[in-house]
Amino acid sequence: MFAVSFYDPDPDASPERFQRIAEAYPRHRAYLDEFAKGGEVMMIGTFGEPMTQGSMAVFRSREAAERFRDGDPFVTEGLVYRSRILDWDPLVFPDQGSV
Repeated sequence: MFAVSFYDPDPDASPERFQRIAEAYPRHRAYLDEFAKGGEVMMIGTFGEPMTQGSMAVFRSREAAERFRDGDPFVTEGLVYRSRILDWDPLVFPDQGSV
């Protein structure tokens, strides 16, 4: 079982809030890079328009997703409007690139 974490953007966010997010990004990225060394985050990224669509990450466990969220500067600095973590049981297909 994996865990998928979503950060939902504030639909009423002001330009100042977006500026605070941009300023916090280097701290978020440094935290992510260090966390990723443990191999518990598989994928992470924003949707097409992150300020209106948010982002998601796939973790190897719910515990890892919660630990990441609890220490993420975006969260600890109050910049995430809403965070959700869902358990995910994916159906994985074999590589079919040589068909």
